[in-house]
Amino acid sequence: MGTSSKSCPLAVKRLYAKGAYPHLRFIRPRVEREWMLGLTAAQLAQVAEWEKDMWNGIHGYIGIHGETNDSEYKDVPEEKQRLLAEAFQPMAHRVDNEIKGIRIHYPTAATAQKANMSTDAFEDFFFDVCSFDYRKMAKASTPLLELMDKTDQVRIVGPGTDLAFSIKGIGTQVAVGKRNMPDGEVYTAPVRGSLHGTIQYNAPSRYRGTAFDNVRFTFREGKIVEATANHTEKLNEILDTDEGARYIGEFAIAFHPHILHPIGDILFDEKIAGSFHLTPGQAYDSADNGNRSTIHWDLIAIQRPEYGGGEIWFDDVLIRKDGRFVHEALLGLNPEQLIL
Repeated sequence: MGTSSKSCPLAVKRLYAKGAYPHLRFIRPRVEREWMLGLTAAQLAQVAEWEKDMWNGIHGYIGIHGETNDSEYKDVPEEKQRLLAEAFQPMAHRVDNEIKGIRIHYPTAATAQKANMSTDAFEDFFFDVCSFDYRKMAKASTPLLELMDKTDQVRIVGPGTDLAFSIKGIGTQVAVGKRNMPDGEVYTAPVRGSLHGTIQYNAPSRYRGTAFDNVRFTFREGKIVEATANHTEKLNEILDTDEGARYIGEFAIAFHPHILHPIGDILFDEKIAGSFHLTPGQAYDSADNGNRSTIHWDLIAIQRPEYGGGEIWFDDVLIRKDGRFVHEALLGLNPEQLIL
């Protein structure tokens, strides 16, 4: 169980009731930041050796994250963050791909402030979003999964965006409350070398302590060959972390009807109704295009009219326009249908 939260005592009680042996891990970001500032490769090799037996032995993971300051790691050098990610990549891969697990971002005053809400209002929003009828969402998302599985060519157009790629043969998965909370997407990955064109993301994104906006990528043969943003130099530092960071490891279409605007928390923002995300970095084993990286950064583009609109085409058939599904088989994923 990773990171602290008011929910931890109840979670521990429930785990004991199930006959499990909970192992607790509490992380304080201010302390972790100081630890990261002094990291060396030799130190991390030692720590990873100590930790690997635990991570290889656990059967499940619950991460309850309660944010206090989303800029806590802003002044940790990129090299230190890269060393840490590389050392723990095998363990992170196991958590993401090989065992049962779920991540929850517990509502805090800091998160409410990012969302421009009072703490009470944000708590109400949080529980509305997380207590959604995910069984209904799972049933409604099945046609999209089936359609993506049969699709070869994808084209996405919108303000600053004209991008084409293939998803043929990669495999598709639904994400409807089994590993993340909140949830609401269907995902696959592009064929690694197939992306051509340009994408302009319009949802702000904070990554490794830096707030990015107006991120724009140009692709050639699948690789990000040009990247700009409000922090272009920092953006390119992240994309130069390793070879796979300049390739895409995930393509997902999102549809949670209660999440409409970015709040600066990727776990929420990547589920925004009428959005998609195209993710530089590591692919999932369940939708694997072969890309490997210590990066996995879900950057989001919202296509509803108030965000500029846009279209998604599968094999020359329009499936979503201005954030609304128009393909007959997918109408059940539009907000008014999901919340009936």
